[in-house]
Amino acid sequence: MDGDRYEDEVTPRPARVAVIGVGNEFRRDDGVGWAVLRRMEGRAARRPLPPGTLLALSDGEPSGLIDRWEGTGLTVVVDAVHTDPAVPGRVHRLDAGEVEFHGHGPVTSHGLGFGQAAELAAALGRLPARLRVYAVETADTSLGPGLTAAVEAAVAPLAERIEDEIRRFHREAAGGPPPHRT
Repeated sequence: MDGDRYEDEVTPRPARVAVIGVGNEFRRDDGVGWAVLRRMEGRAARRPLPPGTLLALSDGEPSGLIDRWEGTGLTVVVDAVHTDPAVPGRVHRLDAGEVEFHGHGPVTSHGLGFGQAAELAAALGRLPARLRVYAVETADTSLGPGLTAAVEAAVAPLAERIEDEIRRFHREAAGGPPPHRT
C-alpha cells in the first residue's frame, strides 16, 4: 500500500449560521434584537433561509451566547446599544476580526457587555469562524413593551440585510460566485 494515495471523501455540508437576537422585549428599545429575529422568522415562512440557519433569542447571558454560536461558520448578533449622543435607530456593524472587544466603546444594555462575552469565548477557543454584531442605537430602555418609532424603523431593513448576508455566506461557503451587482 506504499505509494497509494487515500483521500477522505468529503460530503459538502451546509455552513452553520446562527442569528442571535439579544435583549428584553419588556424594556422598550432593548427588544430590538428580538424584533429583528421575529421579523426574520415571519419572512422565513414565505422565503425560507438556507438549511443550517439557527434563529435564536437570548437575554445576553454570555454562556448562552457562546453555546448558540459555537461551531458556526457565521454568527450574527443583533443587540441594542447605548451611545452618547444617541441617534436612535442608527445601526453599527462590528466584526470580531476587525474590532478588539475589550469592553470599550458602545455598551449594550445588559450588565455584562458583549465584549466580555466575546473575550471569554476567545479565551475558551469557542468563537465562531466569523462573528458579526449589529448594534442598534436606542432612545428608551425604560420598562414597558414596544419599540420607539426610530428603532422600529430600523427593524425591517436590518432583517433584510441579515438575510442577504446569510445567503451570500452560503453561496461563498458552497464555492459559488458572488452575486453580480448592477
